[in-house]
Amino acid sequence: MADDIKNNIPEEELPEGIVELTDEDGVTSQFEYLTTIEYENELYVVLMMLEDEEHDDEEGEVLILKIEKDPETDEDIYVTVEDEAVSQAVFNQFVAMMDEEEDE
Repeated sequence: MADDIKNNIPEEELPEGIVELTDEDGVTSQFEYLTTIEYENELYVVLMMLEDEEHDDEEGEVLILKIEKDPETDEDIYVTVEDEAVSQAVFNQFVAMMDEEEDE
């Protein structure tokens, strides 16, 4: 089953554009929100992990998560994308969008 990742503190307590997520193991990490992309009528969020001493080797790595509604709370939750082809297609769309912005 897909991993549900929940935003564990209200957004108004975080700097703008920063998302704090807690995974199923209780590990909390901060990410910079980059964009939301629609692919095949589904929404995906593209996040970049903020630099810290533990993750220096992962600098610039993006995380793509599917946006779904929690059936119990009706709040948005981010779910791990299990299908590598979908993840790659969303990433390719993100790269194309970034290239277009650079050309402007």
